[in-house]
Amino acid sequence: MTAPDHPNMTVTNPILPGFHPDPSIVRVGRDFYIATSTFQWWPGVAIYHSRDLVHWRLAARPLDRLALLDMRGNADSGGIWAPGLSHDGEKFYLIYTDVKSWGSNEVFKDSHNYLTTAENIEGPWSDPIFLNSSGFDADMFHDTLEGGDGRKWMLNMLWDHRDGRNRFAGIVMQEYSPQQGKLIGPREIIFTGTSIGVTEGPHIYKRGGWYYLVTAEGGTSWEHAVTVARSRDLHGPYEVHPENPILTAVDDASLPIQKTGHSSFTGTEGGEWVLAHLCGRPLTQRGECPLGRETALQALIWGDDDWPRLAQGGHHPALHPPLPALPPHPWPDVPARDDFDGSELRGEWLTLRAPGETQGVALIGGKLRLTGQESMLSRHRIALVARRLQSLNARFVTALNYEPDDFQQMAGISAYYDSRNWVYLRISRDETLGKTLNIVSCENGQYREHVSPEVGIEGTETVHLAVVYSAGSFHFEYNLDGQQWQPIGEAFSAGLLSDEHCGGLSFTGTFLALTCQDLSGRHLSADFLYAEYTEH
Repeated sequence: MTAPDHPNMTVTNPILPGFHPDPSIVRVGRDFYIATSTFQWWPGVAIYHSRDLVHWRLAARPLDRLALLDMRGNADSGGIWAPGLSHDGEKFYLIYTDVKSWGSNEVFKDSHNYLTTAENIEGPWSDPIFLNSSGFDADMFHDTLEGGDGRKWMLNMLWDHRDGRNRFAGIVMQEYSPQQGKLIGPREIIFTGTSIGVTEGPHIYKRGGWYYLVTAEGGTSWEHAVTVARSRDLHGPYEVHPENPILTAVDDASLPIQKTGHSSFTGTEGGEWVLAHLCGRPLTQRGECPLGRETALQALIWGDDDWPRLAQGGHHPALHPPLPALPPHPWPDVPARDDFDGSELRGEWLTLRAPGETQGVALIGGKLRLTGQESMLSRHRIALVARRLQSLNARFVTALNYEPDDFQQMAGISAYYDSRNWVYLRISRDETLGKTLNIVSCENGQYREHVSPEVGIEGTETVHLAVVYSAGSFHFEYNLDGQQWQPIGEAFSAGLLSDEHCGGLSFTGTFLALTCQDLSGRHLSADFLYAEYTEH
C-alpha cells in the first residue's frame, strides 16, 4: 500500500451533521466542495466549502430561482435527488434531478435531469439545460486527465418500469455536447451492477490509465454499500473490485454510523484521496435516524494493484478517520440567533418547494412575517420557514406576535419531517377561551390534538415558544412574560420524525420550523421577532 508521507489529522463523522445526503465532492485548486440533496426543500441543492476537509461552510444554494427549480405539487421526498457537482478546468457543472412523482409502490418515476453551470461556486448559475428523464443520480465525467480527449459524458442509473425486470437496470452513459447544449450519440449501459443490487449513484474517476466507476448499491438503508469497478476503456467492460464492497456497515449493527454508501471521491493537491459518503446515526441499533442521512468522510489509499481501499483497513466506516493533514482553515461561526434584520433570509433557512415570497414569507422591519396560506398538509402553498435539526441535544426558540380571529388561523413552532409527519405548538383561537395554545400533530397522515383543555393566553401580545431535544426525545415549552418557561404537553420520541417512521421509505430528516396557516382564506399574518438555535 502507498501511504501519505506526512502525518494525518482526524475528524469526527459526520462532517455535515443533520439532513445532508448524497454527497458529491470535488476539488478545485485548494478548495473542496460538497453538493448534497435537498429533496422538497427550497432553494435546491446545498453546496459546502472547505480548505482543510474539517471545517465546512455553506457556500451556495444554486437552484434559487423558479427558472431553475419549481417543485410546487411535488411529492414528499421528491424534488432534488443526488446532484452531481464537477469542474472541467474552466467552470462548475451541476447536474440535478427534479423528481416530480415517485413512491415505493409506484412503478413509474418522473425524474427530469438538468444541467446548470457557473464560473464561480457562488454563481450566477446558468438557466437549466434539460438532459433526459431516464433515471436519477446523474453526474458528468470530463475526460480531461492523462491525455483524455476532453469529451464530456453524462451518467445516470436507468429506471426500468416493466414487469419482471430489474427496476435498477444499470448505469447508462451518453455524450454531452457543450457546443450543442444537449446529449448526442447513443445511450449505452456500461455497468449492470453486482449481486448486491440496487445499483445507482454513478461517478467516474481517472487514475493511472484506469477509469474507476464508483456506484452505490444495496439501497439507501442498512444494506447500503460502495461498489468500485474499473476498466482501461471508458465504455467498459468494468471489472469489480476484488474486495467489493469497499465501504459498508451492513454486517455490524453496533457501528455508530450506519447506512454508509452513495460515495464520491476526490484527491488533494498532494495526491492523497478521500471518500465522501452518506450515513445515518440510529437512536438504537438499526433503529430510527431522526437527523436523517448525513455526510461523512473517509481516507482512501491506493494499493500496488491500483485498487482503492479505506485507510483504516477493511470496509467499515471510521468515526474518526485519518484524513490528509492540511493547514487548518476554520470559518467564522454562524450566529445562533437570527433577528431577521437582513434584506433576505440567512442561508440556513429553507422553504418548501418554491421561494418564500410566493408563499407569504417576507422580512419586514426586522421581523419575519408569515402570511397564512394553506394547511400543513399542503404541497403547494405553505407559509413555513425551517432549518435542519443537527443534534439530538438542541433548543430552538422564537417569539411571535399573532392575533387569530378564529380556529382556522394558526401560527407557531414545529418539529417537521414532511406534509404527513409533524408536531406543532400553535397559537389559535377558541370560541370560549379566546387565544389559546395547543400541540397538534400528524403521524403518517393521522391528525391528533394533544392538550385538553387548550391553554388560554388571551391578552398576551408576544408569546415565546420553544422545542427542546434531549436524550432521544423532544418536548415543547412556552413563555408569556419573557422570563418564565413552562412545559406544555407530553414528550415525543425523536424517532417519530425519521425516514424509518415516516412511511418506511422517505429521504429527508427533522427540521425545526416557523409557520402560519389561514384556512379561512383571509391571509392573516404572524410576525416572528427572532429565532435561536443552540446545541447543548
